Amino acid sequence: MSTEQTQDRHRRRTPLTVASVAAAVLLVGGGGAYFAATSAGGGDHGGGPAAGGDPTPPPLALDGYAAGGTGSTSGIAPGEPDPYGTRYQADGALPTGPGDAPVYRSRGDVTAADVTALAKALGAPGTPHLDNGAWKVGPAKDGSGPSLQVNERAPGAWTYARSAPPTGHPVGEGAAEKAAAPVLKALGQDDAKLDASQLMGAVRVVNAEPRVGGLPTYGWTTGVRIGPDGQVVGGSGQLKQPVKADTYPVISARKTLGLLNSAAAGDGRVGIGGCASPVPVRERDEAPCKAPTKLPAPPVAKVTGATFGLAAQFAQGRQILVPSWLFQVKAQGAREGYTVTHVAVDPRFLTSPHAPGGGPSERPSPRPSVRPGDPGTETRDIRPDGYTVDGRTLTAYFTGGVCGTYAATASESGGEVALKITHTEKKGMICVAMAKFYSLKVTLHEPLDGRKVVDTHDRAVPHTDGKRGYVPAPRS
Repeated sequence: MSTEQTQDRHRRRTPLTVASVAAAVLLVGGGGAYFAATSAGGGDHGGGPAAGGDPTPPPLALDGYAAGGTGSTSGIAPGEPDPYGTRYQADGALPTGPGDAPVYRSRGDVTAADVTALAKALGAPGTPHLDNGAWKVGPAKDGSGPSLQVNERAPGAWTYARSAPPTGHPVGEGAAEKAAAPVLKALGQDDAKLDASQLMGAVRVVNAEPRVGGLPTYGWTTGVRIGPDGQVVGGSGQLKQPVKADTYPVISARKTLGLLNSAAAGDGRVGIGGCASPVPVRERDEAPCKAPTKLPAPPVAKVTGATFGLAAQFAQGRQILVPSWLFQVKAQGAREGYTVTHVAVDPRFLTSPHAPGGGPSERPSPRPSVRPGDPGTETRDIRPDGYTVDGRTLTAYFTGGVCGTYAATASESGGEVALKITHTEKKGMICVAMAKFYSLKVTLHEPLDGRKVVDTHDRAVPHTDGKRGYVPAPRS
């Protein structure tokens, strides 16, 4: 059974919803990069000293920054516990950091030579050709053979797939890293931090976090999938390396951790659903709550370490790398840790794109009404971020763009429910490359009752609390 939802234009947006454009929208694990159509105009600001030689950098306008708030632009690894609502407690001393650090931006266009070099490393035969703002190599006219696609506009998000599904037993981690090495070399990521522990059936995934400007990165991941035959069968990442732009003062890990905890706790004025505190709020139109609700104490997670690096964020719809603290975190009772990031730029230099002086904001074109199968449209699958369930109603959460429409379906068989989310938009449509968190509801034939929820590739979809700021997805 399927359903489609429309955007609620009359709902008052809470700060959580306004800040729904968050950290990097890169599907880590070789599952495919988020491919957004490029927007007109560019809107690439920064990169040099201010006019007249003034060394003071311009305000850094981040799409996920809530003007006047804590400046929360934090992000988590896909599939990791949601940090919002958790309090982080340092387990020992934290580093102070370098004092200042540059932002890195992607500039220019990807050339045919760039694509040819990557295609050779991947083993994709053919000559690159441009098609609606993307370089394409293969597949053959009958649809068989390898296929490589690279966005022409920097940073050149790319995806690669070999048509035949691999069967057999996965190779070892060492063999997978060796097979991925030529691809990483072609990308200039020889010194990337590698993790080859992930398995996708018979395929082993080598996830690489490259270093930029000598610093570790987060959210700029390259995923290279290695088949049982030791050959590259797929992958995704960014082709064009970012370049140094403006340099900003940065704060210590201890101060950044304080901002992270403030973002998790909120500003204490508006709770979930937009209800204000008992004290009247003069500059907002919300009415006070009739009775304050006592919330349970937030869970505490230990911060076991902090590394200064660069985390992917969005600025005017374009992905950039921003100086950040990468906190190594371990939840209570958990055997393995995870990473939580927060921007380390001094908050005095952060602003919203919509604030005065925040720079022009690129807005998407009016959304056309498009349906799957309409002439001149194209449809692709979106990987779910997670789900919640209430009786027979399953709510799917996912990350998508701001143009086109979405639909969700659920196929029920035996002990599992296969969740499918599709995105449909006009071919060649000009659209700002901005990401948002969406939700769609699906009505099941029977309650979930312990059945496993998987995506269209039979990968488990994690259960989530859905508190990240998801909004109903636009329907056809």
